Amino acid sequence: MPDLKSSQKRMRQERVARKRNAGIKSTVRTAVKKVRQATQPDTLTASLNAACSALDKAAKRGVIHWKNAGRQKSRLAKHVNAKKA
Repeated sequence: MPDLKSSQKRMRQERVARKRNAGIKSTVRTAVKKVRQATQPDTLTASLNAACSALDKAAKRGVIHWKNAGRQKSRLAKHVNAKKA
């Protein structure tokens, strides 16, 4: 346990941020998984939109890097287009 008051506060802040980030990452992983498991064309499109939204929100909040979000969205779109064809 740190001695400095500022270090103690930093630890409290990190604990809160870690929980928040874990929840956001879980939401992203679930959305991506739903895209991968979808089979119907209409569910593919809806789940892709939801996953892209979740990835954008995670990137905006700094949970994942914006290039990582873009790469995942691109790969999901490629997957959906291959399934539709």
